[in-house]
Amino acid sequence: MTDPRTTPVPGRVRSDVAHNARVWNHWLGGTDNYPVDRAVGDRVTGMYPSIGEVARADRAFLGRAVGYLAGEAGIRQFLDIGTGLPTADHTHEVARRTAPDCRVVYVDNDPAVLAHARALLAGSPQGATEYVDADARDPERILRVARPTLDLERPVAVLLLGILNFVLDTAEARRIVRTLMDAVPSGSHLVLTHPTLELGGEANEAAMRFWNENATPPITARGRAEFAAFLTGLDLVEPGIVSCAHWRAEPGAARVAQFGAVARKP
Repeated sequence: MTDPRTTPVPGRVRSDVAHNARVWNHWLGGTDNYPVDRAVGDRVTGMYPSIGEVARADRAFLGRAVGYLAGEAGIRQFLDIGTGLPTADHTHEVARRTAPDCRVVYVDNDPAVLAHARALLAGSPQGATEYVDADARDPERILRVARPTLDLERPVAVLLLGILNFVLDTAEARRIVRTLMDAVPSGSHLVLTHPTLELGGEANEAAMRFWNENATPPITARGRAEFAAFLTGLDLVEPGIVSCAHWRAEPGAARVAQFGAVARKP
C-alpha cells in the first residue's frame, strides 16, 4: 500500500484538515494518514483514551459479522458503505474465506480512500469486487452504481459501520437506511455500528466537540432508542443491540461505547 507521507497528494485530498478515514487509520496503527490526522487523532485520544479500543472493536465486529453472514446466514453479496481506507481483513477477504464466490461493492466518497482502493484492485483477479465513488446521503445513486456487480433480487448484506454518525440529521439517517433496505429482498441483512454517549462513553462528548471544531466530517452520537429506530421492521440477530465489542465475541471482551447490531429483513 502506498504511504501518503511519501506520495503526492491527489488533487481532491485536503492534507491540511484531519479527515475521519485517515484518523481512523491512525488509530488502527496504519500509515495512510498525514501529520494533521495524527495530531488530531492523538488529541482526541488524550481526551478520550479508549478511542483506539473503539476503532479496534469496530474492525473486529466487522470480521465476526461478515463471517456469520457468509457462513451461517448464507449471504453471498455485500454492500459496504463508508468503507474507509483498505486494511487487513476487509469485507471481501473475510467473506471469501468462507465463500470464495462472494461479491462485494465498497462505497466511499473520500478521494484518498478511492485512490488506495483502486490501486489495490488494479491487476488483481477480483472481478466481483468493486469500489465506487458515492456519498452515503445519496442511497439512490449507491443502489444504481451497485447493480452491475450485485443482483438486488437476491439477498444482500448492507454494511453501515460508523457512517450514520456523520449524518447529523436523524430523520435523514433513517431515510438512508429505509431506502437501502426497501431496495433489497427478504433475507437481506443490515449491519450497523454507531458511537454513543451511553455504555460508558460520556467522556467522549468533549472529544466529539473538539473533533467537530478541528476535523471533517462532523460527527454525532446517538442513544440506544435512536439506534434501535434504524432497525425498525427488521429481525435482530442474537445477541441484539450490544456494545460492538460484545457481539458474538469471546467472553471477557471489554465493552466500548459503540453500539453494534445485525438484523435480517423478514
